Amino acid sequence: MSSEPPTPPTSLSTDLIKTLNESTPDYLRDVATYAEALSEYKERKGRLEEEADQKKVEKRPDGLPDDVPVKATITIKEINDNRYYYWQWREGDQVKSKYKAPINPDE
Repeated sequence: MSSEPPTPPTSLSTDLIKTLNESTPDYLRDVATYAEALSEYKERKGRLEEEADQKKVEKRPDGLPDDVPVKATITIKEINDNRYYYWQWREGDQVKSKYKAPINPDE
């Protein structure tokens, strides 16, 4: 070990560095143990939130075409006295639609 004190990271505030420099070795070990546990907790929490977000995005309803966003809903359109199901969603100011199927499959 060096006889010189360590150089603190530039990311630490001056007040925190001063507090640590004035602390006892036992207190510093407690701080180090807590800081390590806290950083692991925050990293784990971040990973879990990211995984949850990915699972939400990955859940696609059965039969939803790949080129239709998950947020799309099914609407009914009437054309020439025939009724059809369409996927419908909003992209910015535009409403987009994609044909799904006739309401009456005999049509």
